[in-house]
Amino acid sequence: MRTLIQGGTIVTAADIYEADVLVEDEKIATIGHGLSGDTTIDAKGKYVIPGGIDVHTHLDMPFGGTVSSDDFFTGHRAAAFGGTTMHIDFAIQPKGATLRETFDMWTAKAKGKAAVDYGFHIAITDLPDHIMAEIPQCVEWGVTSLKLFMAYKGSLMVDDATLFRTMEMAAANGLLILVHAENGDAIDILVHQAEAAGHLEPKYHALTRPAALEAEATYRAIRLAEVAGAPLYVVHLTNIGALEAVRGARARGQSVYAETCVQYFFFTKDDLARPGFEGAKWVCSPPFREPSDQQALWRGVFDDSLQVISTDHCPFWFEGGKDGRTPGKELGKDDFAKIPNGCPGIEDRMMVLYTQGVRGGKFSLNRWIELCCTNPAKLFGMYPQKGTLAPGSDADIVIWDPNATHTISAATQHQRTDYNLYEGMQVTGKPSVVLSRGRILVQDGEWKGEQGAGKFVPRKQWDKRNGA
Repeated sequence: MRTLIQGGTIVTAADIYEADVLVEDEKIATIGHGLSGDTTIDAKGKYVIPGGIDVHTHLDMPFGGTVSSDDFFTGHRAAAFGGTTMHIDFAIQPKGATLRETFDMWTAKAKGKAAVDYGFHIAITDLPDHIMAEIPQCVEWGVTSLKLFMAYKGSLMVDDATLFRTMEMAAANGLLILVHAENGDAIDILVHQAEAAGHLEPKYHALTRPAALEAEATYRAIRLAEVAGAPLYVVHLTNIGALEAVRGARARGQSVYAETCVQYFFFTKDDLARPGFEGAKWVCSPPFREPSDQQALWRGVFDDSLQVISTDHCPFWFEGGKDGRTPGKELGKDDFAKIPNGCPGIEDRMMVLYTQGVRGGKFSLNRWIELCCTNPAKLFGMYPQKGTLAPGSDADIVIWDPNATHTISAATQHQRTDYNLYEGMQVTGKPSVVLSRGRILVQDGEWKGEQGAGKFVPRKQWDKRNGA
């Protein structure tokens, strides 16, 4: 079956031009004019862009006595409706499990459900010598990135010795190290102090995780990576101090990269102080910051101090336990420290950033593609298979209607949760057709995808990837 996408304007990280795209056998066969196919999709008046790539998601993830509410089908369907056709999820090592067992657990979560392509980062929480010896084998499994938490003391957090040893092993085996950079020891003290004082409302989640402790941990991780000789990727960066640490390292020539997440541009710690328990919807880690930090993040994506915008999609029900739902945010009604950390966003990212970023004059159309598609593919070893439109690339293609309007709402979203951070936001620009390896997933607002059709994507080692 040869599918022709005709009459559109192709947009990549580097170019904007008019041409047709011919898809054959899951790949882009050619780009040009005067082409023909068995079926034709009319893209006149629309942009033809690479499918979005979200490299920071948590589907079907156990956390805080519950599990995130999107699984590998509902999360994939929501992603596709928003123009995202590939994601990398975190396979989080349970205490005592081997890395292979961890990989197999998350592979089983996706089996028979995946509707878009996916990969895994392995998040290490327990590292005796026999598990350390497994790290080189991750490359054989197609996993070339490892995450370590510098926060969540008593559950996910590792100490500096574990972090540094992992960095050394990663440097020797071509893996990229990811860090959640917050000082978990200091945060643990602040949380206990707040609880002891009877400060239990959602706003204290932000007040006990100050920006300075993210900045400190970011700087510490950067310097440890420098000594270990490891490439470093800082996830969900939120504030000026952490950004300055990354900017300084990059100016020194260190292999340091960072993402922020779309929600950090639009919300502040004041949202956690909304009346009653409403602020729990905005509880995530690191927490939302100040308006000045938002402005710094916009500058960071403009000047390339930040290379990727992802979501940290980790949805929970706001009112869980109803109608057969798993427990959700209500677990922390009496104590902010028990609120499951995480927010939905995988469906909204591309639309919100197109509206507020491109149309809002914050960055160019090409930079939007670079931040949401191409840089994620390059940094995580999938380029040019993913993240661009070129002959031989996977036919992950979005036909984007730049004039279509949409009101974001929990009532119409495909994310499996009962609220949306962007409730009522008007966006202009949304997908009209979404293809994954040439298969139509979404067309004119209708789901046409298939559970089980998504594939695991093995990724290249750091020193073998293209354009990092």
